[in-house]
Amino acid sequence: MTVHRLVPSLDCDTLDQAVRLVEATHADDFVHGYKAGFSLGLRYGLPAVVRAVSAHTDKPVVYDHQKAGTDIPDTGPLFADTLAEAGVTEAILFPQAGPATLRAWARGLIDRGIRPIVGLLMTHPAYLAREGGFLLDDTPTRTLAVALEMGVTDFVVPLTKPEAVEPLVRDVPPGCTFWSPGYGPQGGDPTRFSFLERHHLIVGRALLRALDPAALIRSFRRTLDVPRTLESS
Repeated sequence: MTVHRLVPSLDCDTLDQAVRLVEATHADDFVHGYKAGFSLGLRYGLPAVVRAVSAHTDKPVVYDHQKAGTDIPDTGPLFADTLAEAGVTEAILFPQAGPATLRAWARGLIDRGIRPIVGLLMTHPAYLAREGGFLLDDTPTRTLAVALEMGVTDFVVPLTKPEAVEPLVRDVPPGCTFWSPGYGPQGGDPTRFSFLERHHLIVGRALLRALDPAALIRSFRRTLDVPRTLESS
């Protein structure tokens, strides 16, 4: 049985909006942590964002630079130092610059006690060459192989492409966690991912627009048949 968690995405205009969402939802044990991106990080400074969120919850702040890991390998440690000093504990990489960058950036995070979450596919069309995109079709497979060699256990896969995700992750070792955007306005269906052992659902717009985000999370729990009391994630 798949173990689900929810990760609210704080892709909003103001820090006040983000804090209101955290205040309304942090008590639910279905919520793993909060994903903060460049919109808040560049506007307010990442340390201030982490402090504001952490003032209301002890759950992780996941940083998504949208997309980190696309520079030269040498800048990986600098990125990791910046996140560590801000208090980030988990970070998403999309290492489209190649395997050397993946190794350097992921190692930089690991060495500083930050969990790397490596992106394999994105939700939108025309990402891989077979879809009309720029990236070679075997990029996700090669990325996954290098990350697993490094001991990475967390990966981003989109809810919008279940046919591509299943063969990609079918043979991963037990204990891996998969993080999926696309639940909500993009129409992703988590029930098509029952082949995953641990599944974190990233939800942004639906929660940010909800009049009662806590009630919306409760409805997600009912839809996914998430038990009232969850084991630690």
